[in-house]
Amino acid sequence: MTSLDPTCAGLRLTSALDGLSVTFRGMVAAPDEHNCECHWGSARELALLKMPDVTLDPDLLRRTWQAPGWDDHASVVRRILPQFATALVGGLIESERGFEDVGRFLARGQWQEWPAGQASAVAEFLDAWWDHTLPLPEPAVPAYDVLACVAEASGTLTPWLTAWETSRAPAADRHLVQAVEQWDYDLLGDSLPWDTWSSEETEAQTLAELVAWLVDHASDRLRQHGAPPALLHRVRLIGLNGPARWDDPHWPGYRY
Repeated sequence: MTSLDPTCAGLRLTSALDGLSVTFRGMVAAPDEHNCECHWGSARELALLKMPDVTLDPDLLRRTWQAPGWDDHASVVRRILPQFATALVGGLIESERGFEDVGRFLARGQWQEWPAGQASAVAEFLDAWWDHTLPLPEPAVPAYDVLACVAEASGTLTPWLTAWETSRAPAADRHLVQAVEQWDYDLLGDSLPWDTWSSEETEAQTLAELVAWLVDHASDRLRQHGAPPALLHRVRLIGLNGPARWDDPHWPGYRY
């Protein structure tokens, strides 16, 4: 169960960030790593990735995590991970393509296949960030964005929804209201509300899992939180299919 106390969750997150710093201290990009100088950056900037523990300026950090062309992507992830994670939880990382893109940056590094200590440090960071987000009234990154990020980074939705289900902090219900408001257009169009690089089959399974969870667990919490009736109807409609959804008198009139 996630913590009801933002202070305790914050201490756990601080410890997880410290764990990343200790675990990945001294890491560098692969010696022969390179990227397109005209699109990514200069040779001097590339050299910084091969120097341990040098803080990157925000623009270089952004270009580094967004760049698609690394030969040894895992080494680049390990090199910038402590600084990147700290900026991420502080709300200093922006992505025009959505926070799922942040999760994919981690996933492309195949961190779950790293040595046990490294993989555990990443897993603890993701868990602690979500644990910190749920009870926090005003997180730096909205819960629906954090969920997209950690789901893509880990390749699964289940543990994150389970944690949300068991968290009874008032803020967790407020985050649920915000998430449904953010997601309902996509879900009523039978689409996952964030982009994923999973196969069509896996994407369909993830969508079905999210829909089932919302239908089973969201309505009562939204009602207890005082969500407007229109939002409650949209959750109900998400659980319907075909004409039963579109012909319902509470269909919001979305066009796709």
